[in-house]
Amino acid sequence: MSDATGSDFKGPYFERMKDAISAPFSEELIRRRTAAGWQMVSIEWRRELPDTEAAAAGAFDEEIPYGLRISEDCKRLELEPREHAALTEMMEGLAQDLPYSAIVSALNEQGFRMRDGRPWTRVAVFNMMPRLIEVGPRLFSSEEWRKRRVHFENAPPPDAM
Repeated sequence: MSDATGSDFKGPYFERMKDAISAPFSEELIRRRTAAGWQMVSIEWRRELPDTEAAAAGAFDEEIPYGLRISEDCKRLELEPREHAALTEMMEGLAQDLPYSAIVSALNEQGFRMRDGRPWTRVAVFNMMPRLIEVGPRLFSSEEWRKRRVHFENAPPPDAM
């Protein structure tokens, strides 16, 4: 990126963090984060909608597909790198015809976690099948997949191990 004078310009880099709040909100948390140089940029509220109440018009009531996140400008969805890497790992295991238990082990050993922070399970990976079918065509045409394909094409078959 260049500025008006043509010189190279690099904008500021912002580190972002999300705190999942599972207890009453603590002013101490705000003090600690502020002291460490963090700025609060948003607060997200949620509540369980009572059966007697309809969702507000235009309310987004769908979950963001796994592997994506809302962009910083809040206008589109973009890749969530860590989740996308987990999807790629799942797809590679399936392409190699590995059992779900092996795919789960690989995900958990590499530090991948589900959105709620829990380790992957066979059922959770199985439940990702519709999402994997959805991202498959894009994933299979990526340069990253071409590189992985060379790796697992040269690997011995699973029953030879």
